[in-house]
Amino acid sequence: MPSRRVTVFGGTGFLGRRIVRHLCDADLAVRIDSRHSDKAHSLFSGDVSGIESVYADVNDDSSVARAVAGAWAVVNAVSLYVERGKSTFYAVHVEAAKRIAVLARRAGVENSCISPESARTRARSPLTSAAEGEAAVCDTFPSAKLIRPAVMFGPGDAFLTPLLAMLRRMPVFPMFGRGGTRLQPVYVEDVAEAIVRILRKPAACQLYELAGPRVYTYEELLRTIAASAGTRPFLVPIPFSLWHVMGYLAEALPTPPITQNQIELMGQHNIRDPHAAGFETLQITPRAIEQILPQMPRQASEKGEG
Repeated sequence: MPSRRVTVFGGTGFLGRRIVRHLCDADLAVRIDSRHSDKAHSLFSGDVSGIESVYADVNDDSSVARAVAGAWAVVNAVSLYVERGKSTFYAVHVEAAKRIAVLARRAGVENSCISPESARTRARSPLTSAAEGEAAVCDTFPSAKLIRPAVMFGPGDAFLTPLLAMLRRMPVFPMFGRGGTRLQPVYVEDVAEAIVRILRKPAACQLYELAGPRVYTYEELLRTIAASAGTRPFLVPIPFSLWHVMGYLAEALPTPPITQNQIELMGQHNIRDPHAAGFETLQITPRAIEQILPQMPRQASEKGEG
């Protein structure tokens, strides 16, 4: 039986559930802490052993304290892409991240890992709050490891899956700006494996920037995805100023197809700092998007809080 227990906040999310499986493969016991404990049971019942699923609210001290009690390590994989009511970027990425770090350290947790989206941007976006969250965690749990993945892809993602679906059916495709934003997409399974290796063999590095093996412009990425789908759409550049107007109007809808923050993120380069520790430090060879595209099913993407 696994002897070390890892508490995973956001263990039912896009990245979180991959972390859970990789932890189990490493013979570690897992406690999934999520507001969607029923989802955890449906995701992992029958095929994975050593998993405990409990309800936890990262905004509540007592809930978090119960979740980290008796844990050897804690992984915070909670993320937010669209603000809804009290679920703001600041509340999730800063206040909740600090709460988890404070209570984990108080409970005697040995290892802690926070994995927000990349933390390089400006304005009130999920990336700005992720940067503030990193600082708050380091102040309260100095030995915590920080993971900054580039934009992640994989079955069920909120990035590649919808792009693939749209490029399959749209002969004319609107492009963010002139398509010059640089991206370095990373496979979600590689990120999950990296987090497990960091926990099992804590290294001197505190910050890891995880990105795929190739940098694309947004236009190059669209053409790569379209080629995989067997299409050659006509790409139409749309100024970001017009995208922001569309995002503003879309946010009035119950389920906006696009938001101002998503548009802002697409105007920011998202590539790894070559001087930061990365996959090579962990002896992992990241997989290219071209290797995974043929495996991508025709399925809906997942959005929201992990």
